[in-house]
Amino acid sequence: MSAVWLNSVGVVGPGLDGWAQAARILSGQAPFAYRPLEPIEPELLPANERRRTTPTIRLAMHVAHEAVGRDVASERSGLHSVFASAEGDTEIAAKICQALALPGRPVSPTQFHNSVHNAPAGYWAIATGWRSPYTSLAAGDATFSAALLEAFSTVVSDKVPVLLVAYDLPAPEPLTAAAPVTEAFALALTLAPDHSHAALGQLELSLSAGNPTVCLNHDLERLRRGNPIASALPLLEVVAMSQDREITLTGTGMDAVRVGFTPTA
Repeated sequence: MSAVWLNSVGVVGPGLDGWAQAARILSGQAPFAYRPLEPIEPELLPANERRRTTPTIRLAMHVAHEAVGRDVASERSGLHSVFASAEGDTEIAAKICQALALPGRPVSPTQFHNSVHNAPAGYWAIATGWRSPYTSLAAGDATFSAALLEAFSTVVSDKVPVLLVAYDLPAPEPLTAAAPVTEAFALALTLAPDHSHAALGQLELSLSAGNPTVCLNHDLERLRRGNPIASALPLLEVVAMSQDREITLTGTGMDAVRVGFTPTA
């Protein structure tokens, strides 16, 4: 079976502020304390562009920047990307729906511009100057596993590194019942075809039957159950603990996605 190298992680959620801090919690070295997510201001965007963005866009850019590192320009060549969100930008969707119900249907150009599912990927390209191909996808509860499969297959087939960025925020009223994401969560991974000094370990993927793996730290279950992207938390626990282990993710159709992690020796 083919394998890819996991080089870096970015993560943010209630009580999880970046990989260095989150890894201590996920590995059991520090307790988890739930704290509402603070507003995020991405450093990469100029002030004018930043004002046009939404919390969803800023969340995606924040974790992408953490995973890629400070020297974003050095990564421009060859790094493809996969952006994934189960619900998309529900704040914008709610505002547009409300505007359409008013006389004259006053939908602002900025809201319309930000309503497309690939808006975070577009802002990332603007901020970084990247011109590499990207994919933007959604697959309901299986969004993270679908994104991981897409990124994995791109690394294996095209022999290129890939940035995976996955994110979702709770929807505002009145969309809450239709988009039941109750927790904010986002992560980013960089995957590569070849070993480097930065590699955290190798990932192997396969399709099989099985129930999704739950978090070893049961305090994190609120996040895992409250956001489709947070289904990745058991995998992040394994990475943080440097465990040679398999976990199962919710898959599409009849199959689950099994992910094996082998830490760097």
